[in-house]
Amino acid sequence: MPLDSYVTLGRSGLRVSPLCLGTMTFGEDWNFGSNVADSQAILSRFIERGGNFLDTADIYTKGHSEKIIGDFLAGDRSRRDRLVIGTKFASNLYPGDPNGGGSSAKAMIRACEQSLRRLRTDYIDLYWLHGYDVLTPIDETMRALDNLVTSGKVRYLGFCNTPAWRVCQAQMLNQMNGFAPLIATQVEYSLVERSVEHEIVPMAQTLGLAVMPWAPLKSGVLSGKYARSGGSGRATVFGIPIGEREHVLIDALRAIADKHHTSVAAVALAWLSTQPGVGPVIIGARTLEQLDENVQSLDVALAADEIAELGRMTAPAPTSLSQIIAQARPAIQNGLTVNGFPSTASPFAPTTDDDRY
Repeated sequence: MPLDSYVTLGRSGLRVSPLCLGTMTFGEDWNFGSNVADSQAILSRFIERGGNFLDTADIYTKGHSEKIIGDFLAGDRSRRDRLVIGTKFASNLYPGDPNGGGSSAKAMIRACEQSLRRLRTDYIDLYWLHGYDVLTPIDETMRALDNLVTSGKVRYLGFCNTPAWRVCQAQMLNQMNGFAPLIATQVEYSLVERSVEHEIVPMAQTLGLAVMPWAPLKSGVLSGKYARSGGSGRATVFGIPIGEREHVLIDALRAIADKHHTSVAAVALAWLSTQPGVGPVIIGARTLEQLDENVQSLDVALAADEIAELGRMTAPAPTSLSQIIAQARPAIQNGLTVNGFPSTASPFAPTTDDDRY
């Protein structure tokens, strides 16, 4: 699949590339990113290959990520209009200012206007709430977001890192009030972080939201560079531990990668792209080589047994509620049973028709 095999994002007509370029590593302000020249080279390569979807945030490298994108596109209206640029708000860039962050109308409008200036554009394609703000009433947030859409400063809306119940509440408010709907949610999701499958993914599918995974390689754990020869007990540069469980998974990924003549990272990304409701996946890159390796995932067609094997190895532990729901299903469909016996064997089962009521 080429990078220009565009898909619609959630329940919308917005067409985006099947991979989204994350730009948290644009700028060296956080001591792990790419310099300006390398960042713009990555942007050029991604666009040349057909990618049209960029993801940034006001907090990324203290606003420098947005500025790098804005400077790259400056003066080229046609190129800007061909791209789908998403950025996020809610982080506080002004220590000591209680209204410097969050999802209040005051903070949001200020953040949007500053992102527009750094991006050197007059509109944002996809505006994301970066994280759940427990202090701001959700109706205030949704009304202010709708006002940004109505004003033309924003085209579409999404939520990141927000509980399923809160996203559902927000979407219901949108429907009841005729506000602009949410079309996507961003969550951490990878072969080693699948807890979102319990609540977030089913919620998103029900409400028509695209699920966009961030950290699909778990900040390098699934990149393939942490070989078993390094021993267990290691950690990534972000401090994420790598133990025996991760090594076993990486070994399995490497075996599949060898069959497909590709990389461990490409297989991990390809698996994630096959999961229900997922797409596009957000990839990051500090170098052109990393970008090319991640894009290779689009050419990896995993066999059903390979998808199943990786799924079995990394299945998230069931919650109490998911276990109860699974156990209740046969009782709902086939009648109550106790230890596999018919419902009449239950001490609580009705003995006559009258006892049913």
